[in-house]
Amino acid sequence: MRFAGECFRAHDPSWAWSPLSGAGAALKGRRFNWPGLETLYLSLSFNTVFREVSGGFAHRLTPYVLCSYDVDCEDAADLRTHESRAALNVELADLGCAWGDALIAGRDPESWGVVRRLLADGYAGALVPSFANGASADDRNLVLWRWGPDLPHKVTVYDPTGKLPKNQLSWS
Repeated sequence: MRFAGECFRAHDPSWAWSPLSGAGAALKGRRFNWPGLETLYLSLSFNTVFREVSGGFAHRLTPYVLCSYDVDCEDAADLRTHESRAALNVELADLGCAWGDALIAGRDPESWGVVRRLLADGYAGALVPSFANGASADDRNLVLWRWGPDLPHKVTVYDPTGKLPKNQLSWS
């Protein structure tokens, strides 16, 4: 499916100079990427992005840089509903697996198997439910494995006044 819309991401300030980078996720791997696979994790709402960065547990947030993104992406797998997951033969339990526990145990999380299959089928990313603590059915994310400045996987950060730093040394 094609996803076109606004998304949000909260950055550690040390990564704010590179808002389109998926390098942080590639360092150790996360729910929807293994080490070395750059991945851009975006949320579809403000509430979701705050749940994601706090893990749903924090009563206070550490500093983050919140950015808004314009996304126009072909080839996004829609995994938000039971029906759409069934059409792609994806189980919610595989998406919501205890990925951190799997890594500690030295095995690949079940969610990585889903990602491998989606990539092999030509998908650039997936719309997924949020698995952050306290997430509701309305909390959803867009996870991208392929993106850039141009179609068919166009992602741009909204920074009309140029306030984002240009490198790690350019904070004003």
